[in-house]
Amino acid sequence: MAAPFVAAEVRWRTLLIVGFLAAAGWAVALAQVDGVAGLTGDANYLRDVPSIRGAGSFLSGFVANIGRYSQHVRAHPPGFVLLLWGMRRLGLGGLGWEGALVIAGGAAAVPAAMLAVREIAEDQMARSAAPFLVVAPIAIWVATSADAFYMGITAWSVALIILATGRQGPRSDALALGGGLLFGAALFLSYGVAPVAMIPVAVAVVRRRARPLAIAAIGVTAVAAGFAASGFWWLDGLRATVLQYQASAARFRPEGSFVLIDLGAFALALGPASAVAIARLRDRKLWVVVGAALLAVALADLSGLSKGEVERIWLPFAPWILVATASLVGDRSRARSWLALQAAACLALQLTVRGP
Repeated sequence: MAAPFVAAEVRWRTLLIVGFLAAAGWAVALAQVDGVAGLTGDANYLRDVPSIRGAGSFLSGFVANIGRYSQHVRAHPPGFVLLLWGMRRLGLGGLGWEGALVIAGGAAAVPAAMLAVREIAEDQMARSAAPFLVVAPIAIWVATSADAFYMGITAWSVALIILATGRQGPRSDALALGGGLLFGAALFLSYGVAPVAMIPVAVAVVRRRARPLAIAAIGVTAVAAGFAASGFWWLDGLRATVLQYQASAARFRPEGSFVLIDLGAFALALGPASAVAIARLRDRKLWVVVGAALLAVALADLSGLSKGEVERIWLPFAPWILVATASLVGDRSRARSWLALQAAACLALQLTVRGP
């Protein structure tokens, strides 16, 4: 594989674009195993789009009517289905457009993670992690799950806040506000992204930069206030979703068993090289990110609200653990071996494991 050489030699801005395109291309190639159906996102959300008569009435009645919606809409805030409704009004409705949105969002997580690693560690670390971010087995779900879109939005929110911690003045404030607005948007796409906040908070604490967090909080509050003014309160939605979850098939899944099952499934989605990378990681600055991400996963696991399906539900945590693979690049030949192992694991899962 020439990926480690390319990542080390091309210009930085070019590498960001190449990383995005390679991630999207790899996801599309994997999805082709399932034919056209593998490239059309998650139809579960689209079933409820025609029932929306207006944004205000939909949001104000979302909690009261939650039992009428399809499974994934009941399990999430109304942000994504509302986005699909807006796209439909612009003539961009249907599975194809949703699939394109999901793939682009998932692939966008790669340059976001690279920017964050370059900010807190160094250029070489970010370049070393780039190929592993692309070929990790999580790519299987980039073209088939709306959670890939949530991963992209969340990754950019984290990256912008981390970038803000390394700057001063208006530029820092603008980055932090942008990150906060994106994180606010992510919270109304998925309740499960909330623990990801630990990552930028950890970086800001280590760097002793409270201001970017405060500015980011303003952005989050602005998004929440907008939804609240339209009739949807995030905490009410979370409570309603928990009740729906407790009445679903999840009630038959033993919580104690799934604490371990979930971790095993997520380890498969990260790939075997990730475990080795975490064990070998010695860079303290990068450990701040990886450690916070692992803590976020532990919190999600112990919450009891992720009993199964974590290979897609936990996608927003994945890039921040995968960046540990920068520790595997002792020399390029060894990096190619680890990268080939990741790609082989990805193909093995896609070709031999049958799942929806």
